[in-house]
Amino acid sequence: MSVPATKYFWRALPIIVAIAFAYATVLAKLSHDWWADENYSHGLLIPFIIGYILWVGRDKFASARTDASVWLGGAAVAIALLALWAGVAGAELYTQRISLVLLVAGIVVYFWGLQLLKLILIPIFLLILAIPIPAIIFNKIAFPLQLFASRCAVWSMQMLGIPVLRQGNVIELKPLNSFATKKLEVVEACSGIRSLMTLITLAVVFAYFTHPNSDPDHPGTGRYGMLRSAIIVLAAVPIAILTNALRVSGTGVLAHYYGIQVADGFFHSFSGWVIYIVAFLMLFGVGWLLDRFRPRPNSAKKELNSSDSISRVNSAANVISVEGTE
Repeated sequence: MSVPATKYFWRALPIIVAIAFAYATVLAKLSHDWWADENYSHGLLIPFIIGYILWVGRDKFASARTDASVWLGGAAVAIALLALWAGVAGAELYTQRISLVLLVAGIVVYFWGLQLLKLILIPIFLLILAIPIPAIIFNKIAFPLQLFASRCAVWSMQMLGIPVLRQGNVIELKPLNSFATKKLEVVEACSGIRSLMTLITLAVVFAYFTHPNSDPDHPGTGRYGMLRSAIIVLAAVPIAILTNALRVSGTGVLAHYYGIQVADGFFHSFSGWVIYIVAFLMLFGVGWLLDRFRPRPNSAKKELNSSDSISRVNSAANVISVEGTE
């Protein structure tokens, strides 16, 4: 471990202990939700990912320009503690958890300033993505996704000539060689919000670790890196929704030919993993395509150097010719 990264470790230790004491209950409940709620099970990996990012960039963070803002950082810490109190008083978990993020940001600004805060925006954003959103907002997102997946399933089955009827998020179909109709319900777990949250988190991590180095002589490369990261993260949303719709559609088609039992058990879990892999490959494919349009500053430098060399050669030739005539 380098000296700059460990110089203030013992000074920061009391602050870490104080935060752990104040947020012990919040962190315990958050860890339990990560373990019990499959929609946010990716949160179990977030502390390790954040720790790895901080460790890899420890020297860069330590060498960042220090412009501590006592008033701004202190105000953020005060607001965070007030939000913690309000969240505990109102039994609102999301407010308590967001106050932890605001407290960390306020402490960073208080001691080191906005420059360091800009460098750790990705770890802070990853922490926000790992916090379960309020149930009222979750349902506002999940139910439309359920309806979209069920519509896609009905459309694909109708394209294959399979008789099917949809009522909301319930698909009614008649399995092959069966005399009774069966109902296939697109429940909340099949809405795709689980893969949506996971894929957005993966997109942020992927965009961060594959972010191209900017060239100070060519500002366009820096803009390209920011645009590339934004496109990768935004692309995760339609990819997650479409792949989940594909999964539900495939389940409906197989339920017609092999019975409604294919929607449960091993096939349901296996198809979920397959869709995850497909979504990851599509996300990486977006990054690969974007890299094909990456600006090439080196070629411009080579052209400039070659033109300078040609001009120098021409100048030398002119000097020689002048001397020869004399």
